[in-house]
Amino acid sequence: MPPSDERKSSASAGPTATGGVQSLERAFDLLERMADAGGEVGLSELSAASGLPLPTIHRLMRTLVACGYVRQQPNRRYSLGPRLIRLGESASRLLGTWARPYLARLVEETGETANMALLDGDEIVYVAQVPSKHSMRMFTEVGRRVLPHSTGVGKALLAHTSDSEVRALLARTGMPAATDRTITTPEGFLAALEEVRRLGYAVDDNEQEVGVRCLAVTVPDSPTAAAISISGPAGRVTDTATERIVPVLQQVAIELSKALASSGPAA
Repeated sequence: MPPSDERKSSASAGPTATGGVQSLERAFDLLERMADAGGEVGLSELSAASGLPLPTIHRLMRTLVACGYVRQQPNRRYSLGPRLIRLGESASRLLGTWARPYLARLVEETGETANMALLDGDEIVYVAQVPSKHSMRMFTEVGRRVLPHSTGVGKALLAHTSDSEVRALLARTGMPAATDRTITTPEGFLAALEEVRRLGYAVDDNEQEVGVRCLAVTVPDSPTAAAISISGPAGRVTDTATERIVPVLQQVAIELSKALASSGPAA
């Protein structure tokens, strides 16, 4: 069942379907649909997507506006509100805290710096890092934002996004070159995403910083799209090392996914 259909069933079900409160389920469903639509929608669009009648949607949106989680624009469309920012920032910090034991395992098993990143709007934001114990190591400040086209985590997170959506994102951000190895054309980036799908992991080969290679995979079934990666000097993160590191990355991603699904860390 596609995600939109799954949400539709949840939104229209009564209290006995999940044991929850129907109005809350519907309100969160509408917020997620607004996010999927880019953050701004009209009532008729929400009604068509959710299957809920307009009066019900109007009543829910009026409550969300009063609470500050939604804003009504001058054009009478609705957008996600500023109070969601605080919730999102707190959730990102908590997600990073939960991830740290798993990133620490990556460092122990690969020897390289481990990172976790999310796709926030059109940008990649790093939410957690555990540094390598080598004297020569990579460091990315938690909270740093970068464009997806020059990063391994960006490629991993966009690999299963439609070509049209990727092209639209690249048109909004541009594709500035961080190094002479950065991919700077949509066609080149789409070809790189095809390679990610074929291999099951993404590579940043001197594309964000000269002399640095990164390997990245997504965290499957994460509540929000997330990726983990290792980064290190190109002289250490060789093709031979990649064959050893990628299975470790993939296994840790699966274990982190299970921990997030259980609403807390397993480690």
